[in-house]
Amino acid sequence: MKKKALISLALSLVMVIGLLAACGSDDPTGTPATPDEGGDMPTLVVGLFQPATGANGAGGRQESLGTIFAHYRRPYVEIDGITHRVVIEQVDNQSSTAHGPAAAAELVARGIHIVLGSYGSAVSMASSDVFNDAGLTAIGVSCTNPGVTRGNDFYFRVCFLDPFQGQVLASLARNTLNADVVYVLSLLGDDYSQGLSHFFTEQFESLGGTVVQENFPEGTSDFSGFMTNARAAGAQAIFAPTSSEAAALIIDAAHVTGVGADIPLLAGDTWDSPQVLDAATGRDVSVMVTTFYQEGGAPEWDRDFKAWLNANPAQLANNGGSDVIAGFTAMGYDAYMLVLDIMERSGVAYPFDQAAIREATWASSFMGPVAGLIEFDENGDAKRDTAFVKSVDTEAGEWVFYAAQRL
Repeated sequence: MKKKALISLALSLVMVIGLLAACGSDDPTGTPATPDEGGDMPTLVVGLFQPATGANGAGGRQESLGTIFAHYRRPYVEIDGITHRVVIEQVDNQSSTAHGPAAAAELVARGIHIVLGSYGSAVSMASSDVFNDAGLTAIGVSCTNPGVTRGNDFYFRVCFLDPFQGQVLASLARNTLNADVVYVLSLLGDDYSQGLSHFFTEQFESLGGTVVQENFPEGTSDFSGFMTNARAAGAQAIFAPTSSEAAALIIDAAHVTGVGADIPLLAGDTWDSPQVLDAATGRDVSVMVTTFYQEGGAPEWDRDFKAWLNANPAQLANNGGSDVIAGFTAMGYDAYMLVLDIMERSGVAYPFDQAAIREATWASSFMGPVAGLIEFDENGDAKRDTAFVKSVDTEAGEWVFYAAQRL
């Protein structure tokens, strides 16, 4: 066990180093045209507040890849007629609410001007006061819990929220899969897992269905007993809003116990991952998820991102060794491009005025190149009304588009 742990740690460190290096290195596919620097140039520093390790490390690295690809394409921005170099400063918040505030403080100490992240609602909420106290605008990319922006004038987000996602999934379970009973499996103490479970349960019960719920503690590695409990409860579907790391273990347990053969697995955006796709391929399971972006929605972008990804082994490793595009990668790209638009519209060159940045953020009406229009409501939440539903083709090892759900 110790040897396996050391190998796992070493692999994680290689992935983290590769991701951090990508922020400041030229891409082997060729560097885009850049302006003549001609001496000192003012710099815009974007803080990337993401997990590279821990339970959400895989998702955090994939979300970061979208931002890093966007920076590769546009490493400069014109503000008030002045060209600014854009630099990304990244910290690993370790998927941890305990470590998150310290990681956020480290970013602030590096002199960042605006924040992107985090993958994981809980760590975003735990760390938001650090950015607030520094007067910094933060933009969440895929943190879907309503608490991230509630009562917070400094935090925004570009993704849909869990109340909406919960409705989509509950409708899918009740009206499409015709499930009367759903077994809901959540991570104890996790804001995302517990929050999405709550909204799903609320909506599913309002549709006349019955929910049987259990929680599992952090560190659980064997989910066989939970699968057996789902069958004993008479569940016709299992809803498990967990990390992709836990998802792979749940899929394995569903296959081994035979539960996956006749009880479909449902989940939210965190299961939109190559790690989940790999876990389900060749297994006797049915997996359906909601996500922010369906590959193929922006074909030229898909092609260019895949070429960039495949040109660098470290980048490919950070995407789980696959060039399958997850929804939060696309959102990471759009969020960076939104930041450049915000800075251009703020009209205030370096040194920047945080009040002007925040005012320009509130006034955003930006067509994201990949995932569509970004505008904010009175809470700082993007006005999203569409979730993409897709399933795993376990024989081909591919995601299959099911539907674009609007409520």
